[in-house]
Amino acid sequence: MSDIDDVLEAAVDRGEVPGVVAMAATKDGSFYSGAFGKRSIAGDQDMTVDTVFRIFSMTKAVGTTAAMQLVERGLLDLDAPVDSILPEFGELQVLEGFDGDKPRMRAPKTKATVRQLATHTSGLCYEFWNADTAKYLEVTGNPGVLSGLKQGLFYPLTFDPGTKWDYGISTDWLGRVVEEVSGKRLDRYYRDEIFAPLGMTDTAFECEDAMRDRLVTVHRRGPNDELDVTELDPPSHPEFYGAGHGLYSTASDYTQFLVMLLKRGTHNGAQVLRPETVDLMCQNHIGELEIGNLISVAPAVSNDAEFFPGMAKKHGLGFMINMEQVPEGRAAGSLCWAGALNTYFWFDPSNGIAGAILMQLMPFADHKAIELLVDFERAVYAGS
Repeated sequence: MSDIDDVLEAAVDRGEVPGVVAMAATKDGSFYSGAFGKRSIAGDQDMTVDTVFRIFSMTKAVGTTAAMQLVERGLLDLDAPVDSILPEFGELQVLEGFDGDKPRMRAPKTKATVRQLATHTSGLCYEFWNADTAKYLEVTGNPGVLSGLKQGLFYPLTFDPGTKWDYGISTDWLGRVVEEVSGKRLDRYYRDEIFAPLGMTDTAFECEDAMRDRLVTVHRRGPNDELDVTELDPPSHPEFYGAGHGLYSTASDYTQFLVMLLKRGTHNGAQVLRPETVDLMCQNHIGELEIGNLISVAPAVSNDAEFFPGMAKKHGLGFMINMEQVPEGRAAGSLCWAGALNTYFWFDPSNGIAGAILMQLMPFADHKAIELLVDFERAVYAGS
């Protein structure tokens, strides 16, 4: 495993990232863990394997897992209209454009389903990659989802549900579905049904006490590649917990979750999902639709992002699926996603390998972070 160490340590030594924690695993558990650099360029605390990260959209896989548990129990139908569970979702309309600063709205031609929330085909798009959504929030004064306010869920639809794929707050609405159907607040549901069974003791919506002591600092990369300390946290004690963005975790905790998926639902003596449910989650659920590029309209938050350029990409329930073999190692049919501060994961059912590499950098799709992800994956497969 020294080759993986070399890859990560070299990136830190060159000053490309201030610090990184990474793990790789098979069905038998972790076979690599490494931590290099500092938690902050302004301090002297070393990165450790139990360093706590804001995992942002890596939260989405957990949210979809929670929903699929309810599907297993016969409490939730993937093809149920969302507004049959959450009537307020029916208030959302399609934004067709603007007359000056006045949004031009219409009713959607189709009703979004629970499945479309889990596949980002519901019509909801983040403001960071959709100029119309950004303008809508600006001119209406509607808060964004990161406000933690319930009103922050009320984004416009930017297309009719089921007609295309685009990335947004769908999983946050899916979390509200989980709460409504289960009768539990999301943090308690996750704790009882996912985190405790898997032994994920360092994963939570609130970063307090001992977890806060191990929290990494967020850094921002400037135009000349300089790194500065900045701040970006999910809201503490919000009106709702965001199933799409709200969790803190560690590489070791999240790897437990990935190993569970590799083992088709069972890990640490607990069955979190049935094998056939995991298989279903790993299938293409968007048909002929394709995952496109994320073109940034907020450069301070995200660069343009395209994973596996030139390759076909589909979406399962909670994950992106790469449809072709990746040169760095992962097989066709592998599943992955990422978080806004350059945290990345994948699991590869064909080869029985999973990996997670965590940094805390803005903007998303940082070029140095992507290069390190690629190098890490290559080293993992070379050493496995």
